[in-house]
Amino acid sequence: MHIHILGICGTFMGGVAALAREAGHKVTGCDAGVYPPMSDQLRALGIELIEGYGAGQVQLQPDMFVVGNVVSRARLADGSPKFPLMEAILDQGLPYTSGPQWLAEHVLQGRHVLAVAGTHGKTTTTSMLAWILESAGLTPGFLVGGVPLNFGVSARLGDVAPGQQRPLFVIEADEYDTAFFDKRSKFVHYRPRTAVLNNLEFDHADIFPDLAAIERQFQHLLRTVPAAGRVVSNGLEETLARVLHQGCWSQVRSFGSAVSDFTAQGPHHAFAVLHAGQVVGQVQWGLSGEHNQLNALAAIAAAEHVGVPPATACAALADFQNVRRRMELRGTVAGIALYDDFAHHPTAIRTTLDGLRQQIGQQKRILAVFEPRSNTMKLGTMKAQLPWALKEADLAFCHTAGLDWDAAQALEPLGAAGLTADNIATLVQQVMAAVQPNDTIVCMSNGGFGGVHTQLLAALAEKFSAQ
Repeated sequence: MHIHILGICGTFMGGVAALAREAGHKVTGCDAGVYPPMSDQLRALGIELIEGYGAGQVQLQPDMFVVGNVVSRARLADGSPKFPLMEAILDQGLPYTSGPQWLAEHVLQGRHVLAVAGTHGKTTTTSMLAWILESAGLTPGFLVGGVPLNFGVSARLGDVAPGQQRPLFVIEADEYDTAFFDKRSKFVHYRPRTAVLNNLEFDHADIFPDLAAIERQFQHLLRTVPAAGRVVSNGLEETLARVLHQGCWSQVRSFGSAVSDFTAQGPHHAFAVLHAGQVVGQVQWGLSGEHNQLNALAAIAAAEHVGVPPATACAALADFQNVRRRMELRGTVAGIALYDDFAHHPTAIRTTLDGLRQQIGQQKRILAVFEPRSNTMKLGTMKAQLPWALKEADLAFCHTAGLDWDAAQALEPLGAAGLTADNIATLVQQVMAAVQPNDTIVCMSNGGFGGVHTQLLAALAEKFSAQ
C-alpha cells in the first residue's frame, strides 16, 4: 500500500516509515521543519519528504494516512488550523490511523513482541535487548527511539531465526499518548509476549494529571500480556509493585532488589549477574552507573524468556556500544571531555551525573549544561527537583528560553554554582568563562539544544589553542 505519514521526522514515526519501506510499501511523509537525523535516514531510504502540513497533500491519494501524535486540532491565533492536512482528511472522510495501530496491524501481527516500558532507560534497554538477541543469532526486528550504535539504524524488520516459532520484535514501549484521537498510551497497541517494566514515576504532566493515571496505563499494558508471557519488573520500584498488585496474569520475573530473581554483584562497570542467588554470568563493559546495571538485568531477564541463556546475554553486553546521545563523547579539548546526553527529567539528570561522578572520581569537576525542554519541564512541574538532580555537578548552566517560570529562582539552592542564560551564545560564554583544563562538560537535552555541543567544542579549541 501507499502510506503518507504525518509527523514523519519523529524518532518513532520515522522508525515506522523505515519498517514500512522495508516491508515493500510506498512511503511518503511530511513534517514541520523537516530535520535530521531522521530526515537524512529517510531520504537515504528513498522516502519523499514534504515540508509542512498543507491540505494539498490529499492529492497524493495514499491508501492510508498515518498520523503522529504531534498532530492536533489546534488553531493558530488567526483561527486557521495548525494542521490543514488533518482537517482536509477529516472533511473528505479519508482513511487515517495512528502510528502504533498501523504498526500493530501490519508489522507486529504474528511476531513475538518484546516491549520495553518505563519512565527512564527505555531506549538503552531496548537497544541492549536487541543486541543480546542479535548476538545469540536470533535476528530480531526492532524499533528504538534512538540509534543503537551496534546497528546504526533505529528500526528493521528482522527475520525468523532457526528454532523460533515466530519472528522476534523488540520495541521501545512509550507511555505517551497514541494520537489526538486515541489518548491511550502507545504501548497498549503492541500486545507483547514479553513486557519489561523498567521503572515508573511521574512524567508527561501535559497529558497525565497524576502518577495514578500513568500506573493505570501500565496496568492496561499488563492486561494484554498472555498467560504464557513474561513480565520483567524492577523489584526496587514501589510504583510497579502497585501496578502488579492491580492484576497480573502472566509469569513475573523481578530484577534489582536483594530478593529479586535477577540481581547484580560488584561495581557497575564489571559485575556478576545472579539468577535465584547463583552466579550465571559476568558483565564487563564501558558503561557506568547503577541505572545501566539495572537496564542490563532487565534485558538479560527478557532475553531468557526467548531462550537466551544469561551467560550468553552477559557476554553480548561486553560488546554493547550504547545509543547515540546517551553519554556520547562528542570531543576532547585540553583534556576537557564534552558529552551529549538525552537526560531531561530530574531523575534522569541525577542518574546521568551520578554515573559520571563514579566514572571520573571526585578530583575532576563536572560542568552540567542543560535545558528544561520536555513538556513536563516546560510546565515547571518538577523545577523544585532540579537542585537535587544537579547535586553532583560542580557548576550548572541552564538554558531558559521558552520557560514561563523562573529558573534562576529554582536554582537558588545551588548558590553561585547555578547559572542561567536565555540564549545559546550567552550560555557558551558562561561555560567558557568557567571551564578549566581536565573538566568534564555534559550537555543534557531531549532536543537539538541549538547545536550547543559544536559551539562549545569550537570555543574550547579557540580558548585553549591560544594558551
